[in-house]
Amino acid sequence: MEIDHIFICVAPGAREAEALKEFGLTEGTANRHPGQGTSNRRFFFKNAYIELLFLIDLEEIRSELTKPTQLFERLTTEGDDRSPFGICFRPSAGTEEKVPFSSWSYTPTYLPENLHIDIGNALLNEPMWFFLPFGSRPDTAPKERQPPIEHQNGFAEITSLRVTIPGNSNLSNPALCSIDVEGFELVEGNAHLIQIGFDNERNGCSHDFRPIVPLVFSW
Repeated sequence: MEIDHIFICVAPGAREAEALKEFGLTEGTANRHPGQGTSNRRFFFKNAYIELLFLIDLEEIRSELTKPTQLFERLTTEGDDRSPFGICFRPSAGTEEKVPFSSWSYTPTYLPENLHIDIGNALLNEPMWFFLPFGSRPDTAPKERQPPIEHQNGFAEITSLRVTIPGNSNLSNPALCSIDVEGFELVEGNAHLIQIGFDNERNGCSHDFRPIVPLVFSW
């Protein structure tokens, strides 16, 4: 499997996106999730994308359908016992891989009836691990539906992902499976943090978006 996208839980409206735009990223289309109670702002690259996820409807996110995702808890609470991240995987290019970790099938109303999302069985102190059987690279979408993937700062592809989890030595099965993904690293630390590397980090540069959002870019 390979990384499809990363979500970061943010405040309603996702004003945090402005910091990414000021840094030189081109914002793509937003996406509302009817029935789930969430919406987002997104930044696409050739092989994956970053999603800033936020709450818009309390009734929908607390519904019997959405409650098991624990998105309500991730979006409304803070602290070391709640990770604000979600890591989504997809089958490796050219394969029909099935979800490799312990999971359950989520069928939100915003997806066609024949599609589902596999959500990993893990505690809230870890990121939400999930798998899109139908996921694909943004740069393989038909030209008329391809999101903007060119950026002022020249970023092209996400080539590494490092996720810090505060003091967690008992990793879940999905977390252990994620370690085998190329370019992915999971470490223990003092606070939840996600570090995204672009284009093999050839320039040796980095930018820290904290305290606006727990995110560091390296390129």
